[in-house]
Amino acid sequence: MSRFKLVVSEALRSMGANISTSFAAATTVLIGMFLLGLLIALGTWVVSWSDHVKDQLQVKVFFVDDVTPKQVNAVGSFLRANTDQIKDYKFVSRTEALARMQKRYPELTRDLPENPLPASYEITPRRAEEVKQLSASIRQHKFAGIERVKDGQQTSKRILQVARVIEVVFLVAVIVLLIASVLLIANTIRLSIFARRREIEVMKLVGATNWFVRGPFMVEGLLCGLAGALAAVVLLLLGKEIALPAILGHIDTSNDVRALGFSVTALILVGVGLVVGAVGSSFTLRRYLKV
Repeated sequence: MSRFKLVVSEALRSMGANISTSFAAATTVLIGMFLLGLLIALGTWVVSWSDHVKDQLQVKVFFVDDVTPKQVNAVGSFLRANTDQIKDYKFVSRTEALARMQKRYPELTRDLPENPLPASYEITPRRAEEVKQLSASIRQHKFAGIERVKDGQQTSKRILQVARVIEVVFLVAVIVLLIASVLLIANTIRLSIFARRREIEVMKLVGATNWFVRGPFMVEGLLCGLAGALAAVVLLLLGKEIALPAILGHIDTSNDVRALGFSVTALILVGVGLVVGAVGSSFTLRRYLKV
């Protein structure tokens, strides 16, 4: 325990002697961890939103006005036989379709002389990526009584493309931030080694072990990473309590669209900060401190 206290005190003394570089390292880690926290929150929220939107994608089969029950049942039999592709489906009569329209747009449907809306099937695929294949399969059968099949192909394609782009950008940004933080801590430890090079030589001459010499620099890197991560957590907490309610008040979203929990994000940031500090210190010690 006394040896551990000595190593920690040496690390704090080194940080105090090089306070400007230590502050710069901790500040950069703070910025990196803060942006990483924002990316985690934004990335997980957007992924959740894209999943929510993809769950809403449907194939709609519209019937002609004079469709017969036999023709409707033929389409229903096809849907029941394709449960591997179809998650759910529902028949919407002309009366129900008009009732929905009157509820959504009462001004437009107030003086209608007759019901202009067709009966339809609303089909939800098991996977959003199968919307196009499902609609093509229905068209190929050429069922009698079907006027048109609408699959929202353009909408689903754009949603899937946006989801993929967001995932790639999220991954690249996180990697760049982590590399930048590691390199900055490594440079800070390198400056500390250079400032204490004479002291290190004396310590080796009096018989200090390699781990005793390297320990303070390792702890210094961990403290820089931890300090930056904790400061980032505090800033994110302030943003969550102050800025987030104002932003969400202007966004219409569903209850199942949410980002990763703040406590989990905070633990991730602290863990990443410690790992960044350890990796930066280890990289510098292996390269520049040959004892």
